[in-house]
Amino acid sequence: MILATLLWSTAGVVTRHLDSAPSFEVTFWRSAFNALTLAVVLTVIHGPSLWRKLLYSPKIIWISGICWSIMFTAFMVAITLTTVANVLIVMALSPLITALFSRIFLQYQLPATTWLAIAVAGLGIVWMFLHGDDATFSIIGSLVALGMPLASAANFTILQHAGLNKKSKGIHSDEEPVQDMLPALLIGAILSALVTLPLSWPFQVSAHDLGLLSFLGVFQLALPWLLVVRLSKELSAPEISLLAQLELIFGVAWAWLWAGEQLSVNTLSGGSLVLGALIANELVRIFRQQGQKDVS
Repeated sequence: MILATLLWSTAGVVTRHLDSAPSFEVTFWRSAFNALTLAVVLTVIHGPSLWRKLLYSPKIIWISGICWSIMFTAFMVAITLTTVANVLIVMALSPLITALFSRIFLQYQLPATTWLAIAVAGLGIVWMFLHGDDATFSIIGSLVALGMPLASAANFTILQHAGLNKKSKGIHSDEEPVQDMLPALLIGAILSALVTLPLSWPFQVSAHDLGLLSFLGVFQLALPWLLVVRLSKELSAPEISLLAQLELIFGVAWAWLWAGEQLSVNTLSGGSLVLGALIANELVRIFRQQGQKDVS
């Protein structure tokens, strides 16, 4: 899981070393290489029948794929508009927005610690927006980045709702829900590439940029998600969510060390609040689950 976060965190610093590719073209090539990699891997795993099954996938998989396409597109566009730190801090809100969506749409009861984490993280984001008048901050870029945690939260909530409906109808499936991520990921990558293709034409990418974008599509996106799907059978959701926060630390460090991006005091203050709230909330969840196991 740490390897997966390391691979995720390379997006910002690699993007900063591109020569001249516009934001939508950057998004297109990254999504296209991601889709190609997933297509090859899934075809090897499932055989040629994958494509027939993909075309006739349940509606819920296509909706999930649309959410993934928003996440893929918003991330790369946001990276070209603002700093890596701003994007990763906003993106890190995903677990807390998911918890909030679960409360609003699924009537889940949230513990007091999660409400506190939401409030503290929200304070951190508000602080960044109110004091984001320095050269490293972009409100537009941060708003575009907000599309990622919102789409991620919607994705998880929709899948949870589908699972609840199955249970209420007495339907039990032997297929683990996490396996549904793979075709949805592939659909999302294809949709992201198709949507950004007309906006990318005519192509201006250089051979140097194409090599970096192929790295992003294969090693920064496709490979780590394949790892996470496998790891979901070994680690609990809170453990994965907690370790995933390392992406914020790694990503900011790489951009500082190898892309020369400087952290402003306001970004550092707001990001510390967000990261602290996320880590504290996930640790409480892990300790609570461990306590329940010990009692049982």
